[in-house]
Amino acid sequence: MDRRSVAKAGISFGTALAITISWSTNQSVLWACLHGVFSWLYVIYFVLTRP
Repeated sequence: MDRRSVAKAGISFGTALAITISWSTNQSVLWACLHGVFSWLYVIYFVLTRP
């Protein structure tokens, strides 16, 4: 497995995770798409802002 495939898998997982979190929180396709674009940034934000 080379670096590109590992990076691509990480980006894909981060995007899917961000979309899933966003959908469960907001239930909006628009927000889910936007959060999918920011992927890991949104996931980190979500984790840090949860009580």
